[in-house]
Amino acid sequence: MIVSTKVEEKVSFGGYIALAFAVVFFSGLLKSGEWYGVFDFTTLNGGFGKLMSNATGGMAAFRGTGGSGAADGFLFALGLVPTTMFALGMINILEHYGALRVARKLLTPLLRPIMGIPGSTGLAIIGSLQSTDVGASLTKALENEGELNKTERDIFTAFQFSGGAMIVNFFGSGAILFTLTDTTGAAVPGSIGLALVVMFVFKIVGANVVRFFLNATGKKEAKPQVAEVR
Repeated sequence: MIVSTKVEEKVSFGGYIALAFAVVFFSGLLKSGEWYGVFDFTTLNGGFGKLMSNATGGMAAFRGTGGSGAADGFLFALGLVPTTMFALGMINILEHYGALRVARKLLTPLLRPIMGIPGSTGLAIIGSLQSTDVGASLTKALENEGELNKTERDIFTAFQFSGGAMIVNFFGSGAILFTLTDTTGAAVPGSIGLALVVMFVFKIVGANVVRFFLNATGKKEAKPQVAEVR
């Protein structure tokens, strides 16, 4: 007699609301100086102040300038603490209200064939498009909770860190390319939307390269037992 280890989980309407909030909260859609910025992760996370970097009055970020070795590494790690703690705190709250269960139900049929990862990574995918720190902390939390095995973690990590924080970095650095003009003064043809699509597609391609390598070298790991969602 075979006894099934799958347990049916109930997905409540509140879980859908929590997932919708999580998508908006981590996506950066509400990142603004307006009042609705209070519903954006980056806005609420804030930032460190500035430090005097040299005798001439130049200003530098929290880490200062000219650091090296273990001391500079310590300040870098210290700078990640607020983001990581805040992200993990929010994901625990959202998990309590069922956001991860809903994400697993809705996204697993899509993400499993595309990249071989479960739908519960959906929030981490959204977070990673805005902040590498958020994506990394959420991925670690998913692994600790048994949502990801080591193989899935490696595949997902490959997706995240090829073009990390894609949206923020693109609009912060790459969007200037669309202001270029040719010798006649005419704007160089380009599409921001197309550029983002190309980057996102190749992030998926990179994840599947790692997926193929792990499967080809026999490093595929069994999926941990996770409750089935209906």
